[in-house]
Amino acid sequence: MSHILIVEDEPRISAFIEKGLQSNGFTTTVVPDGNSAIDLVLAGEFDLVVLDLGLPGKDGLMVVEELRGQGVQIPILILTARDDINDKVSGFESGADDYLTKPFRFEELLVRIRARLRSATPTTQAQADMVIRFGNITLDLRTRRLRVDDRLIELSAREFTLVEIFLRHPGQVMSRQQLLDRVWGYDYDPGSNIVDVYVGYLRKKLGNDAIETVRGMGYRLRT
Repeated sequence: MSHILIVEDEPRISAFIEKGLQSNGFTTTVVPDGNSAIDLVLAGEFDLVVLDLGLPGKDGLMVVEELRGQGVQIPILILTARDDINDKVSGFESGADDYLTKPFRFEELLVRIRARLRSATPTTQAQADMVIRFGNITLDLRTRRLRVDDRLIELSAREFTLVEIFLRHPGQVMSRQQLLDRVWGYDYDPGSNIVDVYVGYLRKKLGNDAIETVRGMGYRLRT
């Protein structure tokens, strides 16, 4: 089980990331400042760092530079509202492995984290984990292809993310808010009916009975 350090000083965002990662099987630790992050990484066992740039004390770039300067080679993914190209260049030059700007969708963050963890520790099992099979449905995360029986199904980016969530949690009821958070991000309008619209799209492609509505609770992939 991978242990991820989340370095973020905005409680709403850190809680959003932590909740999502824990629900996907990761162990997490959260700190709100750069000095604490450096101390924990040097003293503890982490597999990856999710790092905000705008931190109290030492900012994110200083954290990356200090860790790399002390020989720490674990993957570091910068997560920040700074989207200027110069900030991105500075992030990579300091030694970061990836850069994702806010606002973001949790599923994109999750894909990037998994990719970095695979790069750090490539294994046969990690490659096998890139294919999800359930009943007559096969989803290949590398090629982003979905097959139902022998049919290749074309999916938009949001449809792909949504079907991946259902396939990872077959039989589990996923609330509209959970799906909204994971696919559309933490800053999306909670009153939107976009989840219902996209579930409708998937039903047309997977079969009307594939995704069940659980009244008052949400949706689940039929087992």
